[in-house]
Amino acid sequence: MAAFRLSLADAEVDPLANRTDRALSTIKRGILTNRLRPGQQLVEADIAEVLGMSKTPVREALKTLVGTGLVAFSRFKGAIVRELDADEAAAIYDLRLLLEPEAARRAVTAGFDPGPAGVALDRAVAAGEAGDNAGMSLANREFHRHLYAGCGNALLVDTLDGLKDQTALVSVSGWRTAGGWRTEADEHRGILDAAERGDADAVATALRAHIAEFVERVMPHLTGAAELADGDTAAG
Repeated sequence: MAAFRLSLADAEVDPLANRTDRALSTIKRGILTNRLRPGQQLVEADIAEVLGMSKTPVREALKTLVGTGLVAFSRFKGAIVRELDADEAAAIYDLRLLLEPEAARRAVTAGFDPGPAGVALDRAVAAGEAGDNAGMSLANREFHRHLYAGCGNALLVDTLDGLKDQTALVSVSGWRTAGGWRTEADEHRGILDAAERGDADAVATALRAHIAEFVERVMPHLTGAAELADGDTAAG
């Protein structure tokens, strides 16, 4: 219970949110930062105690997370953080390769404001230098979202948001040795430079290469979450 409480302790939740949204935000952040690991049991009573609420909003939050693909129900354990096998992980990145570069190309063509992406990139670098892997992961997610959010297709944005969420379930023991955060930051900087120039085709090409190279570096090292050090998360 103490370890579980620590896993949820750093959640940033809107104090005005209702109880279900508070539970949803807290659990989701725990998963996205890899504080709650693939395969970890999510006991309604434990979560409710940590959050100081009844089990009902926690149960509703878990149902929502099942719908997004972050939580699954096990016959023996009940609700657990979803575990992805190598084929499922490859399918997620394959779909990102098909959709995300085109979405970013459209966003830049429509008139891209590089400011928010630049801020997210700076935060990711600062977190990387501080050894804050959870903060870096969240900042990198924001960077990618800023690239495609203005593509003009809400369904495409929602789809990519879901895919990015599910990449948090990809646990990679060889992440640091397969390039690490500095390599990723350099690639992000190249993508942002192209976006600042308004070169939509260059953005799409660089983003496609970034995702493909991440897959090539990391997927051979795909292992169970138990082999990861605390705070490690899939990047890309």
